[in-house]
Amino acid sequence: MKYYLALIVNLFCLTSLFAQDELRLVSSRYSTIIDQKGFSSIQPVYSHKGSTLSADSGIIYEDAIGRQFFEAFGNVVITQPSGTIIYADRLHYDAAPQIATLTNNVRMVDATSVLTTNHLIYKMRDKIGTYTGGGRIISKGDTITSKNAYYFENTQDAYFRNKVVVRTPDVKIYTDTMRYNSAQRMTYFFGPTNIKGNKGENLYTEKGNYNTATGVANFSKNNLYTEGTRFLKGDSLHYNRESGLGKAYRNVVFVDTSDKFYAYGGYGLYDQREESITMTDKPLVIMVIQNDSTDRASVTDSTSVDSLAAPNLTAKEKKRKNGRDENKEDQISADRPGAAASDSLRTAPPPVESAKVDSAYMTADTLYSRLILLKDYKALNFNLDRNGGELEIDQDIDYGDDDDGLDDISDGEEPNLPLTDSTSGDSISKLPEEGLKEIVRKTDELKKSSPATVARSAGKTDSAARSEIGKTLAQDSIIRQRAVIPRVAEADSIMNKALLTAQTPDTVIKDTSNQAYLDTARTRIVKAYYNVRMFKSDLQAVADSLYYGMADSMFRFMGRPMIWAEGSQISSDTIYMQIRRQQLDNALLVGNAFMVNAVLDTVKFNQLKGRKITAFFANNSIDRLYVDGNAENLVFSENDKTKTITEMFHDRGARIKIKMENKKIIDYITVRKVDQKVYPFKLVTPENEVLPGFIWRPQDRPKSKEDMINRKREIEKAGGQPDLNEGNDETDRPDKEEKAGNAASPKPGPQAAS
Repeated sequence: MKYYLALIVNLFCLTSLFAQDELRLVSSRYSTIIDQKGFSSIQPVYSHKGSTLSADSGIIYEDAIGRQFFEAFGNVVITQPSGTIIYADRLHYDAAPQIATLTNNVRMVDATSVLTTNHLIYKMRDKIGTYTGGGRIISKGDTITSKNAYYFENTQDAYFRNKVVVRTPDVKIYTDTMRYNSAQRMTYFFGPTNIKGNKGENLYTEKGNYNTATGVANFSKNNLYTEGTRFLKGDSLHYNRESGLGKAYRNVVFVDTSDKFYAYGGYGLYDQREESITMTDKPLVIMVIQNDSTDRASVTDSTSVDSLAAPNLTAKEKKRKNGRDENKEDQISADRPGAAASDSLRTAPPPVESAKVDSAYMTADTLYSRLILLKDYKALNFNLDRNGGELEIDQDIDYGDDDDGLDDISDGEEPNLPLTDSTSGDSISKLPEEGLKEIVRKTDELKKSSPATVARSAGKTDSAARSEIGKTLAQDSIIRQRAVIPRVAEADSIMNKALLTAQTPDTVIKDTSNQAYLDTARTRIVKAYYNVRMFKSDLQAVADSLYYGMADSMFRFMGRPMIWAEGSQISSDTIYMQIRRQQLDNALLVGNAFMVNAVLDTVKFNQLKGRKITAFFANNSIDRLYVDGNAENLVFSENDKTKTITEMFHDRGARIKIKMENKKIIDYITVRKVDQKVYPFKLVTPENEVLPGFIWRPQDRPKSKEDMINRKREIEKAGGQPDLNEGNDETDRPDKEEKAGNAASPKPGPQAAS
């Protein structure tokens, strides 16, 4: 007896198990068997492995090998144990693999997202949905439409392909390949992508991620940030929409086409709110200046205009770079000449009028630039007179500013997940077409003959909802048709055009007399901190700090500034240098002004000093000089034939005026002269051959653009010995004559920079 009871219990459990695996009818309003090929029901409710399937009408049938299928028509609703509900007008369900094919006005609702489409293949066992004919997903305020999509309910990930458009309250995203996580609201990009903000800003990348909730972006391939006329590019790019900060790393390029300003560096921080850029790691600023009439054969620049060699490229880097240059159309040719030692140095495109212009290059430990209102800019007006003006001494003006702090950020690698078709390989068996038509016809007859349909269950897709879905899908189709998806290497093309625009001189003259213009116009300022160096073909400079305003094109060199122009060395406490009409116009040396010129290969030195020196330029060469305040001039005369020094002339006065032509003195006048002496060369001694404050520092002079970027000035220790910075070699040390000259000085004098 016990044996039979156990057998009955086992058979009952086995029958229950099979009943759970089979698609079974829970309830219906009316059911019938049609031609022995299927079981038709009106308003049926079916159950299968925990899920419930209901519709206005439905048919269960089996194929020749016993596989079950379910066809449902009108107000189809699938309810899963997880709470996910799917609505549609029609359903084909393959029971064995649990694959549902839903068509017309499909809407899938889970805890975080709503998916709408007209054709959805949904794997209920794996909880993976796929549409290939266009659709949208709405999640927490993000609306994503695409041609194809793959939705993974378990991980809340969705993969989108072909004409992907994301709309949020803050941005619109256009791409062809994207992954989206609805729980974190994180988007991942695997191809050319544009993220357009409401303020006109745009982020371009070919690989990276963006959080639609926090507005934080991290990009790692061909990245570009644009805002109006400003462009920021780097190998890696981090952007925070809330703070408005953009950070670029390695091969950074910043361009503002409206100001004709562009700069390179290893790191760049852009502040959207104050429209400022801070650059470090060998930053480089290039300014286009009209070329002078001097013979370019004498220029010491070792490279062509606006170009920089790449001495640090390894063989592997050269091969990779050459391959990239050949394969990318419209690739930018100037990423960042001032790259770190481990980075490759690239070449900037030459200015349009390369035969008529020269370029001034500037670098420092930190470069900072921003836009300010023109009315807030304090322009300097020294009222300089080319005829000399009155004898007076101007007071020093301090333009020092505190450094802006830089935040560090560590880049995280995002996994490169493959985008695969989750439904590939699945086969869906269907009822033969003729049999299906017959079942549908008889089902319709049953529906017509039956009483009025019972009120639909709450949440079913009524006519209003179906109409709304139809409208949204039609709108999505138009949005995808109009969407402009970026192409590969688009950032390179955009940046290249921006650089060419920045290098083209402005031909439009702005009406600065208009008050409305003055109230709204803005101007750019540039600040350079620590180890400032400048290189131009006929002028070089160093300083501790620099301030430059575009409104008056005035450079302020501060902190031991020193300038070299051909064979002359110029220094003072502060140096002001102004550019007008893209040419050097004037320079003002304030406080311990000193000019030195080597005679006969640095054997002796011509010297000019005073409290203030004013220089005026013509064709970028000194036209006239005014030395004021205890002016002194020490000149060595030489025999042109024997190339020997014959005598020394020492002149002192309240003012010394010098007029030059073709780089030669044609007029020399001393005003209120105090003393003039001529010393035969045999009477020249180490005590009287130099003026107080004399210093000669050719080793600090940048020799080329490369030298300017990679080498800093030498800093003297106590006792007059140089402290060489990293990167200086023995060839940079002063020779014996230079050491003797420094030793002859009572104490080191002030130094200057450009």
